[in-house]
Amino acid sequence: MTTVHVPVLAAETLELLDIQPGATVVDGTLGGGGHTRLLAERVGSAGQVISTDRDPAAVAAAANSLAGLPLMVVQSNFCELPSVLQQLELPGVDAILLDLGLSSDQLSDAERGFSFDSEGDFDLRFDPEQGEPAWSLLGRLRAEELADIIYQYGEERLSRRIARKIVEVRRQRSLRTAAEVADLVRSCVPRSRGHKIDPATRTFQAFRIAVNSELESLEIALRKFPDCLNPGGRLGIISFHSLEDRRVKHAFRDDPRWERVTRKPVRPTEEEQRINPRSRSARFRVAKRAG
Repeated sequence: MTTVHVPVLAAETLELLDIQPGATVVDGTLGGGGHTRLLAERVGSAGQVISTDRDPAAVAAAANSLAGLPLMVVQSNFCELPSVLQQLELPGVDAILLDLGLSSDQLSDAERGFSFDSEGDFDLRFDPEQGEPAWSLLGRLRAEELADIIYQYGEERLSRRIARKIVEVRRQRSLRTAAEVADLVRSCVPRSRGHKIDPATRTFQAFRIAVNSELESLEIALRKFPDCLNPGGRLGIISFHSLEDRRVKHAFRDDPRWERVTRKPVRPTEEEQRINPRSRSARFRVAKRAG
């Protein structure tokens, strides 16, 4: 599989994480492999990159696309990094990167349901072998529970209207494909004039976060990662919505084990946003292990 993913904030990542030749670095979100390649080329043959991802398709693709680089790829949730390092007998690493965004490769895979126009199942799981698909949640949860997911994880103000519509429709037929769900949400959420974001965006985000326990994984990582870094080692996190960024901001500010490198989130340049529109909402924060 040829990747279509473009790494966000590439130059800023290498600079702010202070990646040096010979370093041992973790890319906790392999995705299309863009950041992993940048890191591996920077550390060189004397260094090593350990790259993890929950998505078996991403892991399989990396075997070909990143062949020849100083790289080890492991199928794992990034929050399980302490166990991965223990198995590799590594007491610590020099830097960790998390790019929490959905990869372009996942969006382009019609069978996964990440794209609004997909006729594939509304699945949304990063690892198709783990957890419950989103379409199953739509079929079994009460309206109140559906509304809570859409509001809490999607910050969608019309969550109750969407939830009621889901329950109404499923009495007549099953909701299975991503395209069906997107059309249902669009019928409930008016598109703002001049607004380019699809009305289904927040609802898709909400169910993706729910089925993958994304915020729980991030919170675990923020607690555990200081112990995975060598003294002075750096953690950089690229987030794409306020739910993620808020947790990163508070952890870097309030946990005494972190020393902030960036006081404010770093944003993509106007040029990068023009070339890669999906980078527009990216926020990059970096902290280093104190002491």
